[in-house]
Amino acid sequence: MLSDETITQIADELVAAGQNRTPVARLTARYPEMTIEDSYRVQNLWRKRSEENGRRLAGRKIGLTSRAMQMATGITEPDYGIIFDDMIHETGVEITWADYTHPRVEVELAFKLGKDISGPGATIFDVLDATDYVVPALEILDSRIEMEGRTIVDTISDNAAMGSMVIGGNPVRPNDIDLRWVSAILFKNQIVEETGVGAGVLNHPASGVHWLANKIAPHGDGLKAGEIILAGSFTRPMWVHEGDTVLADYGQLGTVTCRFV
Repeated sequence: MLSDETITQIADELVAAGQNRTPVARLTARYPEMTIEDSYRVQNLWRKRSEENGRRLAGRKIGLTSRAMQMATGITEPDYGIIFDDMIHETGVEITWADYTHPRVEVELAFKLGKDISGPGATIFDVLDATDYVVPALEILDSRIEMEGRTIVDTISDNAAMGSMVIGGNPVRPNDIDLRWVSAILFKNQIVEETGVGAGVLNHPASGVHWLANKIAPHGDGLKAGEIILAGSFTRPMWVHEGDTVLADYGQLGTVTCRFV
């Protein structure tokens, strides 16, 4: 394990990188002995620094839950990160491309919780019971660490590459639709770039949510009523550039769109 001093140094570097848009050198190149536990220590301290600066927790994101994402990154286990309230946008938003380092877009479902979910032993039934509604979303990935050669240790330290999210479409109750068969067509500048279905996320989008509740339980943490949980992408990440318009068509769940300016 890395020393507390090193963890503090890394967390402070990442806070600065998020402000000046200059990625830091890959952590696993500088600290080859760094572990997944170390990376979550970095993330937790980064979260604390952010909250001290006035940011407010709004939910969590789960990453690397689908085969498409694992193949795209070479990382074979899920991870998670923090969503702050200033990361959440509504459909139709214009997003300043220069505010991000390496922006990419993914198609996801977001779960809005009406009840707490606590592990260990949380199940998919607990998630469906606790969820007020599910809403279509786009996740915008960012990177405060250089991307070449990244491992899960780097990604977790970097708040699971969370940049921001866009929500829209038609909110639905989780029991009113088969979430495994929710499909999405992802367009960039009117061209279809990716397609996918919800079952690509651990065979059911809700599976990632109870995985997360159980994962954070040993640290005395849980998912709280009112939080929004991004359940993981069922498409590969799509690179975006200044001037690009992105639209995800979720069929009966409606559309989500944003434009990078």
